[in-house]
Amino acid sequence: MSGAAGLSAGRTRETATLGGGCFWCTEAVFSELSGVVSVLPGYAGGNSASPSYEEVCTGQTGHAEVVQVVFDPRTISYRDLLRIFFTVHDPTTLNRQGEDSGTQYRSIVLYETPEQRAIAEEVRAEIEEARVWRGRIVTQIVPLAAFYPAEEYHHNYFRRNPEKGYCQMVIAPKVAKFRRQHLERLKSL
Repeated sequence: MSGAAGLSAGRTRETATLGGGCFWCTEAVFSELSGVVSVLPGYAGGNSASPSYEEVCTGQTGHAEVVQVVFDPRTISYRDLLRIFFTVHDPTTLNRQGEDSGTQYRSIVLYETPEQRAIAEEVRAEIEEARVWRGRIVTQIVPLAAFYPAEEYHHNYFRRNPEKGYCQMVIAPKVAKFRRQHLERLKSL
């Protein structure tokens, strides 16, 4: 189950669980945000307990590749995390991000509280109304039942494997675009 719940005033740690395609890409982007304490890749939104990467990749578990983002709401709000989320992946493609296809790559927000659900629905509507994307946003907004951390070799994948082809051809351009769009929100590295 997830770490922090709720968006109450005064909390120094909250959790957002988000799926925007490959969790290697999503982890690489959110890890660079000021106010983000940690980003853990994993699986959520499915119907099997303790799934493995191989099982999730079959598309049969119902789980999506997600990241669980622990953040300091005094530095970055849940609303702002979602605004970034909706601009760093294509939320208009059903069960696909680029060449990655299958339900495990769907766009999904898994909320922990009614307040998170309301904010997610508001931000999705805001992004759609602003016509940031040409198509209709198909991002699922569903309750988080359970989060299963991915195997250790998936953690910090981009940082640990910059020479890999997928990292160079897919993740690096996404991170570069993110950095250009959100320069003011980056951690001091």
